[in-house]
Amino acid sequence: MSGRPPFILDVVTLFPEVFAPFVGLSVIGRAVEAGLVSVNYHHVLDAVEGNERADDEPFGGGAGMVLRLPPIARAVDAILASAGTERRAIVVPSPAGSLFTQNDARRLAALDRVIIICGHYEGIDERLGALFPIEEFSLGDFVVTGGEIPALAFMDATVRLVEGVVDRESLEAESFANGELDYPCYTRPAVFRGVSVPEVLLSGDHAAIAAWRREESRRRTAARRQGKRR
Repeated sequence: MSGRPPFILDVVTLFPEVFAPFVGLSVIGRAVEAGLVSVNYHHVLDAVEGNERADDEPFGGGAGMVLRLPPIARAVDAILASAGTERRAIVVPSPAGSLFTQNDARRLAALDRVIIICGHYEGIDERLGALFPIEEFSLGDFVVTGGEIPALAFMDATVRLVEGVVDRESLEAESFANGELDYPCYTRPAVFRGVSVPEVLLSGDHAAIAAWRREESRRRTAARRQGKRR
């Protein structure tokens, strides 16, 4: 266990039950068990007061519903009231956000706390950004029903980079560690349905294997990432 306090994830959501199965079976759950990470769920409905709703129709008309600011603001206010002066970020999954990258995950993992606010339906009232210093991130150029799915992806990508969660050697050898994609991997059997593993990997020549992996990493990156957002 590292000497730093646990990395804290706060998730503000209408559907906290979505997270438990994945978190419990993933690297996040193992990090929680090891005391490296703490995950807190904040149900938006718990911050609803009186007869108010969590959502409402959009001003100006149109399809769908929009999450209202008052319950979300109360939930975030409560988190911040107990947060102190730690280094933190407030993340909002949104198709209008910038593409989430490995560099974003590294930066978030170096903080003390990350608050993720999950939208749903048509999203969250746009004024959220005027009230809190949010960062909007997209999982890709497509639309999902709510922010919970991208939130899980952001959580997993970030937590595995928190100190002590994943072996440092494994992190240094994976995709994006040096700006390139990882090399292709193979395992037994050496031949399957007539398709063979590259001979160099069976040679026992570690220098030749390392050179092959470096070249394959460069080749794969050039072939699959040229002209794409990184």
